[in-house]
Amino acid sequence: ATDAGKPDAGACNGIATMEPSARRILALRLPRLPTDRLQRRWQASGRLDKRPLVIAGKIDNALQVTAVDAAAAALGLYPGKALADARAMVPELAVIRANAAADLKRLETIADWCERYTPLVALDPPHALFLDVTGATHLFGGERALLEHIACAIAAQGFCVSVALAGTAQAARALAQYRPNTIAQAGCDAQAVAPLPTDALNTNASTIHALKRAGLKTIGQVAARQPQELTARFGKGFFALLACTLGRNGGPITPRTPLAEMMAEKRFAEPIVTEAVIAETVLVLSESLVRSLEKRGQGARVLDALFFRADGQRRRLTIETGQAIRDPQVIVRLFREKMAALRDPLDPGFGFDVIRLCAVVTQDMDARATSFDTKTFESDVAFLIDTLSARFGAQRVQRFQPQDTHIPEGAAIAVPAQQGQCANVPWARIGEAAPRRPLRLFAKAEPVEVLAGSPYGAPLRFRWRRALHVVTHAEGPERIAMEWWREQGPTRDYFRVEDDGGRRFWLYREEMCVEEPAHRRWFVHGRFA
Repeated sequence: ATDAGKPDAGACNGIATMEPSARRILALRLPRLPTDRLQRRWQASGRLDKRPLVIAGKIDNALQVTAVDAAAAALGLYPGKALADARAMVPELAVIRANAAADLKRLETIADWCERYTPLVALDPPHALFLDVTGATHLFGGERALLEHIACAIAAQGFCVSVALAGTAQAARALAQYRPNTIAQAGCDAQAVAPLPTDALNTNASTIHALKRAGLKTIGQVAARQPQELTARFGKGFFALLACTLGRNGGPITPRTPLAEMMAEKRFAEPIVTEAVIAETVLVLSESLVRSLEKRGQGARVLDALFFRADGQRRRLTIETGQAIRDPQVIVRLFREKMAALRDPLDPGFGFDVIRLCAVVTQDMDARATSFDTKTFESDVAFLIDTLSARFGAQRVQRFQPQDTHIPEGAAIAVPAQQGQCANVPWARIGEAAPRRPLRLFAKAEPVEVLAGSPYGAPLRFRWRRALHVVTHAEGPERIAMEWWREQGPTRDYFRVEDDGGRRFWLYREEMCVEEPAHRRWFVHGRFA
């Protein structure tokens, strides 16, 4: 659609405009977020406090008002006013210290709720959000219907909100603050923001003061000046900000979460609450997602399922696989294992009105020749690993991988079983003869006390874990030096010994100083089966 959104030629005259663009950014501003957050909590706990409420914080070593509720605003209080002056004006004022962390957490919760409209949601701290709704407005009945739906839904949750829609984030922010519920037509951002005061430029106070002293009180008056004049007086940064506010050079927003490779979602006219319907919906979305993956010859490695509740809560479930998959039944079974392992059940509350399935990470899948009636051993093992990882966590299901080193404790490491080979090193094959090293080493070598033996040979008697062992057979030494290019450490002389009870140990002598036997220490590193 190249000409569908092109405005009339005379609709944007008077202000320099950008070329028509398909990008649409919705700004959502919550000017009373701190006070609304507290009043919602007080209402839920049954606390009744009718006094005007303000939030105060220390700014420039002085307590100032940072947020006010509707009652305080009606009495003439506003953010930026000194707290002492506010108390003098309203003696019965309720004052709460600012809590930026709690405000940010609440803003993120609202951003989670907004992801039901678009996955491209960005934070604009301290009290605003950006939603990239490009190409999605028709799903909600158009731009005006979407704007009214979001504003009414957030207001129903107890928040004061103002929204606006424009081609750039800066233009949408300015409109949401000074002309709420405005929709700037494509290519007409400059005309929409021209009557706004220069305070809407969202720059520092000194620049705003300088503009007003020069007689430039609106954005349209600033835009009418020559670019060279503005750049010389206020710098390139200010001119770039002005251009974005006018709708020129507006880039995409930075979403909170990376955009998935592909996704499928289902919206419900009435929220669903039954587990059977939820599972059936996930299966239908999996089938839709698999069809898209098959067309691209890919499979999914990381999948996200997002469940949006009607009361504004959102739950996210993530599964990872060791190999790329595109079997809907397997995807559903893995999500069921994930839900069964949740500490808090997937409570639908008043029901889910949107369920979305996203393929976050995809991978090309090579065609393999397999039997029609049997599954391959590798696929069965991979599915078992994925199932256990979904139930217990990826870090709890591990496998050993060989490493290219001669240090015994570094010959193998434990990695999550879903990961690939961490080193292209084969395992050493054990023949029919007795192994030279134990199959299992201790997590940490344990010290032993040598009671008798040659200074340069194996011990004849030693005590380990308070038990005395008399050596009847010994073989060694096998000298292993530390890797000097990685770390410095003492040389080790390993011995295989067998005591009078038939127990076999792998001992080593740590050579701190070869010339002085008194500096040698003994350790047991493992036991033979």
